[in-house]
Amino acid sequence: MACSECDHEAIAYNSCRNRLCPRCQGAAAKDWLADRQVDLLPVAYHHLVFTLPAPIAVIAHQNKAEVYGLLFRAAAASLATIASDPRHLGAPIGFTSVLHTWGSAMTHHLRLHIMAPGGGLSTNGARWIPCRPGFFLPVRVLSRLFRRLFLEGLAAPHAAGRRAFHGNLAALAETDTFAALLAPLRRADWVVYAKRPFGGPEAVLAYLARYTHRVAIANSRIIAMDRHGVTFRWKDYRARSAGKAWRKTMTLTAPESIRRFLLHVLPDGFDRIRHYGLRASSRRADTIARIRQIMAAAMPATTTADREAEISEEQSDPVDERRRPCPCCGGRMILVERFVPGTAPRTIVAVRIDTS
Repeated sequence: MACSECDHEAIAYNSCRNRLCPRCQGAAAKDWLADRQVDLLPVAYHHLVFTLPAPIAVIAHQNKAEVYGLLFRAAAASLATIASDPRHLGAPIGFTSVLHTWGSAMTHHLRLHIMAPGGGLSTNGARWIPCRPGFFLPVRVLSRLFRRLFLEGLAAPHAAGRRAFHGNLAALAETDTFAALLAPLRRADWVVYAKRPFGGPEAVLAYLARYTHRVAIANSRIIAMDRHGVTFRWKDYRARSAGKAWRKTMTLTAPESIRRFLLHVLPDGFDRIRHYGLRASSRRADTIARIRQIMAAAMPATTTADREAEISEEQSDPVDERRRPCPCCGGRMILVERFVPGTAPRTIVAVRIDTS
């Protein structure tokens, strides 16, 4: 691609459709956001975060599918159990969970971001039961139940010999060593965060969309890649809590940067986005329509069918999609050459892979 107004040139690659490619997944994230906005109800929404203690990340290194799946199940069961308790809400609820595995320094930091409407549908489906204003569910109760369910689910497969450890983690295959790792976690407070978002449900959706189709790091944070390694910007939240400078840079060797990135590659076929309860995919449309009917709320102006038609129209001309404004002068970018995989363009350009 070349600018018609200045001498700027750039390569616009075809989609690889890899789930780790931020360029290819950028459009998918926007589509996900648009589809979820259609499902929003006219009620207060709450943003919840279920965080696993750091030692659990060690177990997850060689048992990703099991640990990640258990995180989803334990969090979902905790929410459903506490919400159905008459002492709290006393109604089934629905929510969307998104797995987030990385910290700012690409370390293994496991947590679920959950978006839930502030209320539930009565068991007979006749009325909407709202939460108390500004309050969803008691986080301390959620935290303790989540801790118990997760640790029970983690210990059972190990006792049955269905979990394997290799290399420097081989010692964890021993029952006593594994129990010693978990013992402090049974007494520690597990972090569960729940708060109504100040920016409304759209703000939480926009926040979640940043992680639904992205992995570990974006190019916008990378400062340099040279013989010294990979240098990138990161945020030290502990330093911020102490009132110190917290926006920092870090340089990792090439092998270490690759190792940290690969920590966040999901197992084949693993879904990082899951819907539960009233938002379960099999009945979401009917349930939302029923709740809106109960609330006498108008349907949104844009439906899923309308959005699909828009996406189809937008994708009808793949050449126009690549004609974005020139980043230097705002001029029109035009196609000047095509080259096949495994070759290089005849025109010499400064290659920049945009994964923002």
